[in-house]
This record gives sequence, C-alpha cells and structure tokens, in this order.
Amino acid sequence: EGRQMERESQTTAQKTSHAQSALQIAALITRFTQQRDHYMQAVEHEVVKLALAISARILRREAQMDPLLLTGAVRVALGQLVGATEARLVVPGAELDLWSDAMAHLPNLPIRPTVQSGEGMRPGECMLETGLGSVDLGIQSQLAEIGRGFFDRLPAGTGSSSGEKSNSEKNS
Repeated sequence: EGRQMERESQTTAQKTSHAQSALQIAALITRFTQQRDHYMQAVEHEVVKLALAISARILRREAQMDPLLLTGAVRVALGQLVGATEARLVVPGAELDLWSDAMAHLPNLPIRPTVQSGEGMRPGECMLETGLGSVDLGIQSQLAEIGRGFFDRLPAGTGSSSGEKSNSEKNS
C-alpha cells in the first residue's frame, strides 16, 4: 500500500511538473513570437531604407554616365499634357545641349518643351514646368515616391516617417 501511494504521489507530481513545463514552454513560445514579430517590423523598415539608399547611389552613378537617363520619364510626362500648354524642361547646365538635342529628336511628342538651365541642379535632376504647375522628375523625387509607397504599406509604428533620410543617404 505504501509503494502504491508513493507511485500515485510521484505520478501526480510528474503530471503537475509536466503541466507547469508545458505552460512555461507555451509562454516562452508566445513571448518569442511577439519579439520576433516586433523585430521583423523594425528590420522591414530598415531594409526598405537600405534598398532605397542603394538604389539612389546606383541611379546617381547611372545619371553621371548617361545624362539622358530621365528621357523616358520626361516623355511620359509630356505625353500627358494638352497640346495648348507651354512647357519648360529645366535641367543641369552641363546637360543643356544634350537635353535640347534629345527633345528636338524625340518623335511623336504632343509638346516640344523649351529646355532651360537650372541653377544648382545636379546630374539626375530635371523639372518640367507648365502654366498649370510643375513636376520634379528627378531620380531623388522618384525614389522618394517609391519610398512613400513602401512605407505606406508597412504596419503602423514600425519606425520613423518616410521623409526621414538615413545616414547613408545624408552622407552620399
């Protein structure tokens, strides 16, 4: 009888111990899952910022090698304008002749913009101005718009706003 009571006592103790272990494991798994999700949200924001910074560097380098890199964006923007609107394309001074030639030779443009030099503009920047308004077609503004699209899709509370520049962006 004593042995039987001891076995029942040990069995009960083991069941209690297993139940406590199971609860502890469940709590650890839940805490780990929460920490993992929080970490992934924070990392996701940083990965987007890093990808945009890398893209900006690549595109700036491309713009230095090919000053007419933005021709496609300019052509699309001009295609959306009504024929009666006057347009000016403002580009970096060093690229003025290239852009003038490009605009003169692009076929099927509804509007031929006048090309002007923009003071202080860098390679990869250009601005289309009309009587209705203006649009920045430069690489940086396009990347900023892409960034806003990415950050708008991230869950709330995953970091700073998309307007904030990363250290790598500030230093480039």
